Amino acid sequence: MSDTEFLHFQSLKKAVQDRYLETHSPSYDDISKWKGIDIIYFQEDLRQKAKGNISEKTFYTYFKNNSQEKIPRIDMLNILSVYSGFNSWSEFKKKNLIATTTEEIIPVEVSETIVEEPTERTLVVEQTQIPGTEKPPVSIDNQAFDEINQNINFKSQKQNFLKRYLWLGISVFLFAIVLILVFYDNLFYKKYTYAFTDADRNSSIKGELDVKIIRENESPILFKVKPNSPFVYENRTKSKSLKMEISSPFYKSETIIRDLTNASENENIELKPNEYAVQLYYYSKSIKDFKKKTNELNKLISDNALIYQVVDSDIYGIETLDKQKYISLVTLPTTTLENLEVIDSQMKNGKIVMIKFKITDDEKTK
Repeated sequence: MSDTEFLHFQSLKKAVQDRYLETHSPSYDDISKWKGIDIIYFQEDLRQKAKGNISEKTFYTYFKNNSQEKIPRIDMLNILSVYSGFNSWSEFKKKNLIATTTEEIIPVEVSETIVEEPTERTLVVEQTQIPGTEKPPVSIDNQAFDEINQNINFKSQKQNFLKRYLWLGISVFLFAIVLILVFYDNLFYKKYTYAFTDADRNSSIKGELDVKIIRENESPILFKVKPNSPFVYENRTKSKSLKMEISSPFYKSETIIRDLTNASENENIELKPNEYAVQLYYYSKSIKDFKKKTNELNKLISDNALIYQVVDSDIYGIETLDKQKYISLVTLPTTTLENLEVIDSQMKNGKIVMIKFKITDDEKTK
């Protein structure tokens, strides 16, 4: 930029100031002292008369700061020239000659090829033509364009941001619902493992156990526990207590109650052997001395004992026997006794008062 260009711009600022003062009364006549409302009124007047706009930043840069010898871009110069009554910045320079230091008048070159092309984007605004007059299109100040564009971009980014995180929030919410539906049982699911040992021998239970789960206002649930195996209770409800009855032909029945709030997940439960049931099994099945077997069973079983044989038949389910018939059955020298299984027995006053047994149907013994 030449000194002549800068002097021309100073002259243009004076022309802009004079034009504004024709119809307005700002706080100060000097345009470099305008601020606030004065700048706003000037921006509006510029839009009406030149169909262009100047940003507040541009105004402060070029009108209030005279220390930097620089001029606005050509599009801004054209708008200010139109506001001052000229068709363009080039026409303004042609009609306003600048005196040099030798006081000679030097015409300003008309060619616009010496003016650098703007490096930023410009937005051209069509002017409303009055019949009979022609004016070139006036460009909006690039800085104003950038500010508008930045506002639009900011709003667009804000909307995109809200949409993106709104969809993200909805997706997370839906995903959480799916997880709850899929893993609902696991949210309240907890396992408790109970192992059973013989209280006298400190060994695992070698027989089958019945574990009956009792819940309030519900029918009992019966589980069969295989020999030498633990019982695993899966709590899939919000119940905080557990009541179970453990029974076996050879062990005394036990009722176990646990508060699951603080209960251990692994526990060992000791069962006391039912000595009479063991003897009954021993004398009914194992001993080979039939005379001794008969004498011992007579002592062990009450004369009024109720004895039931569970029969695997569609017609008969249970058959009853008296004491002597039972003793005769278990003292017969037959391989059937190998499949005899005492299901349950009850004691009273040192005597067995009830026996329930069955003979399993094993094809190998036939």
